[in-house]
Amino acid sequence: MDRVLAAVNKKKQMKSKVVIITGGSSGIGKACAEIFGKAGAKIVISGRNKESLLQAKVDLQAKGIEVLEVVADASIELDNEKLIKETLQQFGRIDVLINNAGISMRALFNDADVSVIKKVMDINFYGMVYATKQALPYIIQSKGSIVGMSSIAGYRGLPGRTGYSASKFAMQGFLESLRTELLKKEVHVLTACPGFTTSNIRTNSLSKDGAVHGETSMNEEKMMSAEEVAEAILKAVQKRKRDLVLTRQGKLTVFMNKWLPGLMDKIVYNHMAKEKDSPLR
Repeated sequence: MDRVLAAVNKKKQMKSKVVIITGGSSGIGKACAEIFGKAGAKIVISGRNKESLLQAKVDLQAKGIEVLEVVADASIELDNEKLIKETLQQFGRIDVLINNAGISMRALFNDADVSVIKKVMDINFYGMVYATKQALPYIIQSKGSIVGMSSIAGYRGLPGRTGYSASKFAMQGFLESLRTELLKKEVHVLTACPGFTTSNIRTNSLSKDGAVHGETSMNEEKMMSAEEVAEAILKAVQKRKRDLVLTRQGKLTVFMNKWLPGLMDKIVYNHMAKEKDSPLR
């Protein structure tokens, strides 16, 4: 009985809350839209592909979720202004911002065009900065939550992913600074690090010249699902947690990198060298 009441109370926490999810048409973003929507929230999803967004909207509405879709490129500041403006026009408030839009890369730094790293930073880091800047006054009003979808790569740099790791380290530094700035404002800031998750981020990762790889580099059968990640993020927002590191492998990586960094250099190199078509030689 107590567990049932707890579940009901948690659903009430999200009732009529307005949740914005960037990169919300697929993967972890879409899973978050569904999980938060089922918990009673009103959902706003954004993304660059209009068709994908509309399909995600149809899927979510079929499950009884109230949803607004906004075509917006996370890396463009004006698109983020539009996202917040349309959210306020539709719902009048913002309670949770989930900065989920992201892209990866797979190439050695020596081989990669610098424009690839810039593109990754523009989407992963500056996309979060733009959305957070526009949404922050309204989240302060609601004493809501800002979530940054980071990665274990934000704790431990990964070879062949210099731009991606840099973007996640930057994200975590930004969120830590912002959390401290907002300490007296009662705004919740969560840094979420899913670890390796089944999603399309590896399929869509950029090669050394900016082309899309088009296939995953890893065996994804044993990875955590996007739905499991979304459930964990909902609980972390409800509990207003500071950090969320998922998977046993992820937690072990963070721990060992802190205390045995030299050993982790070798372990990570050997692990990443086993990837399909690894650039490591």
